[in-house]
Amino acid sequence: MLRALLLTVGLSSISLLPALAFGAQAGKVVFVTGAAQLADKAVTVEQAVEEGDEISTGADGYVYVKTVDEGFLILRPNSKARVVAYQIDEANPANTRVKLELLQGVARSISGKGVKRARNNFRLNTPVAAIGVRGTDFIVYTNQQTSWVSVVSGGVVMSGFSGTCGPEGGGPCEGVTSRELFGGRADTMLQIQRGQSVPQLLQGGTVAPELSTPPRNDEPVGKVAINQAKVNPAVLEVINLEPVNVKPITDMKSTNNVSPDPGTGGGTNVPALPSFPQDPPLVVVEPEPAPLVKSEVMWGRWQPAAGNGISREQVARINAEGTKVQVLLGPYLIARPDNSAFVLPREGTAGFALTGGEAVLAAKGGTFQPAKVENGSLNIDFAKRTYTTAISVVNAQGQANLSSYGDITKTGTMVNSFMSPGMTVRGVLGGTNANEAVYSFKTPDDADVRAQGITTWNKKR
Repeated sequence: MLRALLLTVGLSSISLLPALAFGAQAGKVVFVTGAAQLADKAVTVEQAVEEGDEISTGADGYVYVKTVDEGFLILRPNSKARVVAYQIDEANPANTRVKLELLQGVARSISGKGVKRARNNFRLNTPVAAIGVRGTDFIVYTNQQTSWVSVVSGGVVMSGFSGTCGPEGGGPCEGVTSRELFGGRADTMLQIQRGQSVPQLLQGGTVAPELSTPPRNDEPVGKVAINQAKVNPAVLEVINLEPVNVKPITDMKSTNNVSPDPGTGGGTNVPALPSFPQDPPLVVVEPEPAPLVKSEVMWGRWQPAAGNGISREQVARINAEGTKVQVLLGPYLIARPDNSAFVLPREGTAGFALTGGEAVLAAKGGTFQPAKVENGSLNIDFAKRTYTTAISVVNAQGQANLSSYGDITKTGTMVNSFMSPGMTVRGVLGGTNANEAVYSFKTPDDADVRAQGITTWNKKR
């Protein structure tokens, strides 16, 4: 009765308002799979999510809620969240009030337009912490004793419950006990435990939200992450997402002549450049790879991949010995030992020879099957701290000729440029003179031929 009365009053007042102030309804479900409940009933697509509603997911459940201000709240498996308040006032952002609670599990929050205009009026509570935003896309993992937060783009401010920062409040808790975290470092997160008032900054942690419950491949990408021109590509190291609607600059050929699906779009096939014969022809002698030595860079599968199981011993070794420099893409975790004598050269260039790797490949509409990685090239300009690389991934379904360029960070990790969307690359350099490299790669999900895998390299003489 009260809701009907409020609705009637609201409708009769629309003509008096310069812009509609959203209230009561926080958003609607745009995707659901697996076991999920809202208000003790199975979640359905297009179902409204209102203030006071509690959403929970089972072991296989995912729920995507698009908010009224065009943001997203995403719940992954074994999670429970509550919408305490979601009131967006477009005319007067000072009246906006948004408060969410993550009671358990993993959730991702992508700020909508209303939240971005009223950042001081947003709060996400966990059982042990208050999280505010700086205009943001972030992921939280919590249980009853500990909460972790990582940032995709933008920033967050986190504080434990103590003093004037209580769970009943709204907006961020700011003060000497709060800590900020900004996007650009995928191996960094904030952690707080019950009873603590000051969050801890963790680097190279192994309990990141993404390691707890990884996203589906179709999880949406926040607009901030796409449109923010200066965003560091390293923000994608952990979240395993591709920018949407970006056509890969690759030459992908399928032996099965599988046509792109017009409904989903495909990669852009770039015709091969014409060759220009020279008279007399040049004889190119490729330098030999340096003698093989025991590899320093460690890598392992934290999920099954390429027909192989989880590398439990190697992942355990990485978590024990390689906590400072780690990158994660898809099922592959790569790290350099904490006791490494690695020094990143400041000048010169170097070519690297492909020494190994594994991959899977699938033509449009097909399923991933093991594949070979061949025809590899990797060149690094240490003065400019950039790299270029190219590989071919081949199996019975087809062939993907992939290329990428990007940056070498000051810690010696490889991150592809947003201007090179043909494949996502995350890698680590190793050895005293950066004489080895390991990188994992992944093509966009809408490519004509999809591929992902890992490669190892040694510097040429």
